[in-house]
Formats: sequence, structure tokens, C-alpha cells
Amino acid sequence: MLERGLFITFEGSDGTGKSTQIEKTCEYLADRGFEIILTREPGGTKIGESIREILLDANNSEMFCETEALLYAAARVQHVREIIETAVASGKVVVSDRFIDSSLAYQGYARHLGFDMIESINQAAISRVMPDITFLLMLPAGEAIERSRRIKEPDRIEMGGADFMRDVEDGYRILAGKFPDRIVCIDATGTVEEVFQKIRAVLDKKIII
Repeated sequence: MLERGLFITFEGSDGTGKSTQIEKTCEYLADRGFEIILTREPGGTKIGESIREILLDANNSEMFCETEALLYAAARVQHVREIIETAVASGKVVVSDRFIDSSLAYQGYARHLGFDMIESINQAAISRVMPDITFLLMLPAGEAIERSRRIKEPDRIEMGGADFMRDVEDGYRILAGKFPDRIVCIDATGTVEEVFQKIRAVLDKKIII
């Protein structure tokens, strides 16, 4: 048990293999004695999951970009207050599939709302909570879309198409340049095990050893 826990996030477009690498990361840390809380955005809480359904529903095509950004922030308030703050304070390791970087890349950059607006509406939502480590899985947009569509039908966000996803990718690259001490870029083009070995090396350096 850590005196203060850790907050680890995974970012990247759908299709980059986030879910698989999150699962392997949780197993790896749990095997080494860490108590893990696995969660996701949008979601993680009862209210957050309800908001998730609205956000990803392909029938909600008339949703304005500002509405989208505010709904993500609303779900994030519940996520931080109900799960992240309490778990980290009690010495647990919270591993989340997405956090504020997704809002910055998707709504701030790809939806052209701007980083400043997204940071402003999320000030209350995150309550100064930020990840200790963010793993950003990078894969060319076309390959990520192809992988994702082999698994499931595209949701409302994924229906933005290749140009939108390339903008998301560009947004993530800008964020990685702005926060190099926190965001670790991981090339996701290899096998599952090859990608995880890159993540494991970071975990071993920053947490385990």
C-alpha cells in the first residue's frame, strides 16, 4: 500500500489498443502488490455512465461541440469526486481509460474549441487532480480506424471520420510536446507484447523500482 496512491491514464484514438494495454498494466501492477482501481471516461460512476450514453449515441448527431465538451466535463466532476480523489488519497493506484487530455485533443483541437476553453470549463471538474503518468498510444489514424471498425460499430465520436481522427492525433502530439514530463508516447504499431514491454519499462522505472 502506498502512502499516497497514483493516478495513471491511457490516451489515444479508438483502435490503438488502449483496452488491451490497460488490462495488462492492471495485471502487472496487481501482481506486484498494488491495489488497483480501473475506471474510464466518460463514465466510471452511475451518473458518468448515463452521460456516456448520451455522448456516444449515434442518434445525437445534432449535438453542438460546446454541449459535447460540457457533458464530458460534467461526467469528469463525478469521476474525480467519487473515485479518483478518494482512491489516490487511500494509497490505491487508479488506472483510467481517458481523462482531460481526451477533451483537449478531441474537443479542444479537433472540434476547434481551443485548449484554453477546455481547460477553463474543466477547472472545477478536475479540482487540481492530474495524472502522475499518461501513456499516449500512437497509431496512424487510418490504421486505428480500421482496427476499431473490426471490433465494433462506430459511435457518435468515431463517426467524425478520418480527417477528424487525424486532427485528434495532431492534438495529442501537441499535448505530448507541452507536457513531456507527464505524457509518455508509446508506438502502438507492434504486437501486444511489444507495446506492453515499452509500457512496462516506464512502470519499472517510475513506480516499481
